[in-house]
Amino acid sequence: MSTLFTPLVLRSLEIPNRAWMSPMCMYSAEAEGPATGVPTDFHLAHLADRAAGGLGMVMVEATAVRPDGRISPWDLGLWNARQEAGLARVVSAVRSHGAVAAIQLAHAGRKASVDKPWLGSRPVAPADGGWATVGPSAEPFHDHPAPTALTVEEIGQLVRDFAAAAERSLAAGFQVVEVHGAHGYLLNSFLSPAANHRTDAYGGSLENRMRFPLEVVDAVRAVWPEHLPVLFRTSATDWLSENADDAREGWTAEDTVRLAKELQARGVDLLDVSTGGMVHDASIPAAPDYQVPFAERVRQETGLPTAAVGLILEPAQAEEIVASGRADAVFLGRQLLREPYWAHRAAEELGGASRWPDQYGYAVARRR
Repeated sequence: MSTLFTPLVLRSLEIPNRAWMSPMCMYSAEAEGPATGVPTDFHLAHLADRAAGGLGMVMVEATAVRPDGRISPWDLGLWNARQEAGLARVVSAVRSHGAVAAIQLAHAGRKASVDKPWLGSRPVAPADGGWATVGPSAEPFHDHPAPTALTVEEIGQLVRDFAAAAERSLAAGFQVVEVHGAHGYLLNSFLSPAANHRTDAYGGSLENRMRFPLEVVDAVRAVWPEHLPVLFRTSATDWLSENADDAREGWTAEDTVRLAKELQARGVDLLDVSTGGMVHDASIPAAPDYQVPFAERVRQETGLPTAAVGLILEPAQAEEIVASGRADAVFLGRQLLREPYWAHRAAEELGGASRWPDQYGYAVARRR
């Protein structure tokens, strides 16, 4: 029997299999007027189709908890009722195909206010529909404008913003909420000494640098139902300390283990383990499975369930990761853009249970 196609239970939620869709920004939300941040028909079709593709969980892209938290003007938001109603349609479609509906809540921090990737991801000036960015310090990302360092009062408001977005997520019908603490965005930039140069209670020591992300987790867990899981996405390394030729100080795998223990104590149910994104020029040895060892280490040293990500392309590869205990699940990203029904192919190859929609399933059966 395929391990990839066995259920995974987190709290009282049974996720039907362990092949999940990563949150991937589509840069297709409404960008102007009262509908800003609202999902479009593209999101409905895109996410429902991946759910029909047989995945156990479909996670909605990084969704900003406030307007200046969007990566681009075309990203989703969840700070008002109109956005909540739009996302409720998406949730209904995803769940109708038997997949668990999840959402990633985020703030892009100093990497916010940029153009669409296919237009170059260049910073968008306020005069062109962008906005001034914020961060832990006035340290810019690459060639972006320098952010404004957040005050302690503003940090407190952001904690409340994450909690409010979690409450709206629940009202929209989501079953899983993930806090985005990876890829150089706001919470991740507080964690890393490469971006956080503060000298107050939110900077300096590892304990201080973890303070803001952990306050967000506490606030989200406090409003999220006890019977439903909370996830956290982390960048397990900035890929700086791993490079002997790079003298810059960054976040490390050892730091991630310590963070995982704190998250576990605060009721986080699974760590979604990615890497990188803090600096633009890190040397990253990208290859199939290159990030899996970080998920494996967290799982072994803390007991916290993990999901592995990054260049997981083939069913046998995904099966080995979960069957060997290196991670409890896998998140697939770009491969699902190329092959929306990857999970059905994987089930056929691995002998797992395939959940074709009735409208498609009879045709599949006749093909055989």
